[in-house]
Amino acid sequence: MKKPVLLLSALLASVWLSATSSAWAQSKEQFIPVLSYRTGPYAPNGTPWANGFVDYLKLVNAKGGINGVKIAYEECETGYDTARSVECYERLKSKNPSFVQTLSTGATFAITEKAPGDKIPVLTIGYGRSESSDGAVFKWNFPIAGTYWVAADTILQAIAKKEGGWDKLKGKKIALVYHDSPFGKEPIPLIQERSRNHGFELQLLPVTPPGVEQKATWLQVRQSKPDYVVLWGWGVMNSTAIKEAQATGYAREKMYGVWWAGAEPDVKDVAEGAKGYNAITIQHGAEPNSDIVKTLLTQIHAKGQGTGPKEEVGQVLYLRGVMSAMIGIEGIRSAQERFGKGKVVTGEQVRWGLENLNLTQSKLDALGFKGVMRPISTSCMDHMGSAWTRVHTWNGKAWVFTSDWMQADEQILKPLVKATADKYAAEKKLTRRTGADCQS
Repeated sequence: MKKPVLLLSALLASVWLSATSSAWAQSKEQFIPVLSYRTGPYAPNGTPWANGFVDYLKLVNAKGGINGVKIAYEECETGYDTARSVECYERLKSKNPSFVQTLSTGATFAITEKAPGDKIPVLTIGYGRSESSDGAVFKWNFPIAGTYWVAADTILQAIAKKEGGWDKLKGKKIALVYHDSPFGKEPIPLIQERSRNHGFELQLLPVTPPGVEQKATWLQVRQSKPDYVVLWGWGVMNSTAIKEAQATGYAREKMYGVWWAGAEPDVKDVAEGAKGYNAITIQHGAEPNSDIVKTLLTQIHAKGQGTGPKEEVGQVLYLRGVMSAMIGIEGIRSAQERFGKGKVVTGEQVRWGLENLNLTQSKLDALGFKGVMRPISTSCMDHMGSAWTRVHTWNGKAWVFTSDWMQADEQILKPLVKATADKYAAEKKLTRRTGADCQS
């Protein structure tokens, strides 16, 4: 009778050791969820972003990890749907994520309510809630590198410069053709503020998602004849808008898109018909000759480990994914500087790292982003860290930069951010953090 008991004991011990070993191995990795959308109407734009994001994680692992700590990641398909994004978040949060990138403004609004309790930073590179740059109220949100209010303000700066100054906008008409969603509505408060200050008329033209039908919208454009059109679109909406502009004879040179309406999928099918179309960029544009692109090609794609086609490496959305992953990784590295190099850091510790991020130009150059990005420096109060953009223009075959670096006007941004953040704090009964609170 003893033999079966011994065998059972050995088996249980083996199972326990296996489980313990598995848990130990998992604890030695920094987990990063990848909320992506490779299906549905937004897939042509969501896929290259996800490919770039994952390729950068692979590159970090190929180089030995973050101070020796390897990255584990898992994709979850959202279809750019808020409910599905929240489901992905809920399913993956048990794996102790370093941070979450929602890749959707709607999902950001929903997950913002959950993150403080879960102690998971919400990293939104170039999207999300614009007022969340106020770290005194939004302790867990990080719209690093630029918000939609930065995009809107610098688009208007570019238009004003084209006209010869802000005073020349008085009496002009600017139409905002926007995705009728939280994403599309984000720039409205900033543009309304500029409209009041400079005397131009703002025409609001919402487009029902996903935006494949816009004939009625562009009929209004043809009838009202705005001096400029600001396109706040995503996915198929962008190419549809440019095609409709071409069909109605609206000059593409007078169109300015947000950075999610300024990539290769938005213009490639229109080609010459999109020539002259402008878009603001969040730091980078298409950067095929950058050091980081060369590294990804030689160390990932040349070894058959690329996530997507080699041809997209260096294109706008692919590089946006790369940049988004890099900023998250550097947040982890920043956390390790305080809490221990070579250690797996918690989401709460990564939150501190993201809040104390200091990407100097020399650091960016060393990471392969020379000529691609400007420095980023966050703080307890400033969760954005940079407000620089450029304009690039489609020449019929490629995107080319057509402006110098522009910085959003803090005299416009700061009061708007504070007022909106204060309103949120009052609604949620939150107390603003002070300098003393930032020490912890």
